[in-house]
Amino acid sequence: MRITSGMARGISLLAPKGGLTRPATDAARQAVFSSLGDGIAGARVLDLFAGTGAYGLEALSRGAISATFVESNAAAFEALKKNISAVSASISAFNKGFAANAIKLDCFKAPPVLKDNNFDFVFADPPYDMLRRESTLFKIMEMLCRILPSIAVLEAPAEFSLPEGHFSETLGGKFAFKILKRLGKNTRGKPAQLIFKIEKK
Repeated sequence: MRITSGMARGISLLAPKGGLTRPATDAARQAVFSSLGDGIAGARVLDLFAGTGAYGLEALSRGAISATFVESNAAAFEALKKNISAVSASISAFNKGFAANAIKLDCFKAPPVLKDNNFDFVFADPPYDMLRRESTLFKIMEMLCRILPSIAVLEAPAEFSLPEGHFSETLGGKFAFKILKRLGKNTRGKPAQLIFKIEKK
């Protein structure tokens, strides 16, 4: 697994042993960032359920000005820190005006910690089981609504659909999800990437 483009192109990314993480493939990241286009340059990004940090680090390599990574697992967090160090060293040869910050934290506790940040893009790659259970799916979508990025990118199994309706009681407002693009295969259980906006009504 490597950074696919930009200032850190070709840098390898470490992953913890075993099936602890499910890193986004090189091809999936290429497809996502091709769809996002030039908007990544100068952007502030957040990588939730970061694992190896592949999404956020790819964004930095392609010109994002800052990336914040949130990961709770100790082994994944150690791999993440090493990946940030390797990619940052490569980017620094071209651009020193960027920031990469890793936070060891349960992602569901992130919104209050990040309340003073305005993110252009949020990448989220949660365990698929969380998306299949209504209780944790609600928590994930609520979390994204609280952070309210300009664009959200969610990695999910191909059969996944964004929940219909809106969240109102918990958040004190109404939020709708507008799909901009759906990438990936249609085979059940295979990864898909949903690029969408969260609109506050």
